[in-house]
Amino acid sequence: MPTLILVRHGRSTANTAGLLAGWTPGVALDERGAAQAAALPGRLDGLPLSEVVSSPLQRCQETLQPLLDARPDLRLHTDERIGECHYGDWSGRKLAELKDEPLMEVVQTHPSAAAFPGGESMRAMQTRAAEAVREWNARVERDHGADAVYLMCSHGDIIKSLVADALGLHLDLFQRISVEPCSITAIRYTRLRPFLVRLGDTGDFASLAPREEPTGDDAPVGGGAGAP
Repeated sequence: MPTLILVRHGRSTANTAGLLAGWTPGVALDERGAAQAAALPGRLDGLPLSEVVSSPLQRCQETLQPLLDARPDLRLHTDERIGECHYGDWSGRKLAELKDEPLMEVVQTHPSAAAFPGGESMRAMQTRAAEAVREWNARVERDHGADAVYLMCSHGDIIKSLVADALGLHLDLFQRISVEPCSITAIRYTRLRPFLVRLGDTGDFASLAPREEPTGDDAPVGGGAGAP
């Protein structure tokens, strides 16, 4: 079965503003995110991509544009199932405010039981994304062969949930996974099991350096802004 390259979108204006974007329209890449997107074709140079699939949200489409410009033979497919979690009433709110919501503790420690008011559950989010990957795996293998490589551009919580699915981890453990903006995660699928071969690779180790302000114990809902 194929190898899937998962790219989280570049840093967005919502990331730097500390907002939980969700499906809020008009959330674009910031200056750093645009630079991350511009560097993506070089990072993927030499990797034969058979298909490119994206979340419908603007920040993902902008992340892929330089790659599509560099490889005009690739056609972009859009799949809503790998779009961001529907955070409902939480969408567009500041993460600093949301940390005091009782639901946030559930999101952090028992996400399989978390459902966002006016939105969807995290369990439903993982299910739709995993179903999309399985369908695309079959389509890519049918059209391009079992050794094909294809790419999906999605969002932090979606990618974390797909990594958990590939590793056989319960969704309640997915907050232990971290994927920074424009990071690359690769999963090689086989008949018997998936293999996680890259996780959150940015090629930049700046985010590992100590920060002036402690990052805290909570996982950043939506994926966080990455290195300062």
